Amino acid sequence: MNKVVIAGKFGAMAVRTAVRYALWMRVRVLYFGVLRERLGGDQELLEMIDGATVAGVLNVYKERVPGFAWDSIAVAVNQEYARAEVVLRDGDDVALLPPVSGGIEG
Repeated sequence: MNKVVIAGKFGAMAVRTAVRYALWMRVRVLYFGVLRERLGGDQELLEMIDGATVAGVLNVYKERVPGFAWDSIAVAVNQEYARAEVVLRDGDDVALLPPVSGGIEG
């Protein structure tokens, strides 16, 4: 169902070796709009070092989808808009919300 990705400040491999005794947390990342297509699904569990921020989550996806307009993404944590410096907690829902375009001209 959901895949779990281990990520951290220095990349997955460095985190595993450098921070052997760190506390870990999981957040559920939800994708909307064009990100669903780009990431091949609508959500995943992301395992990060305790105390990670919204910016840390964004960095994971910037590496996965280079060239995407990440500066235009809005982020919500537990259904409230959040800034990059917001510290996440175990079990948080993090939604990545790309800008919406289109509609009916009238």
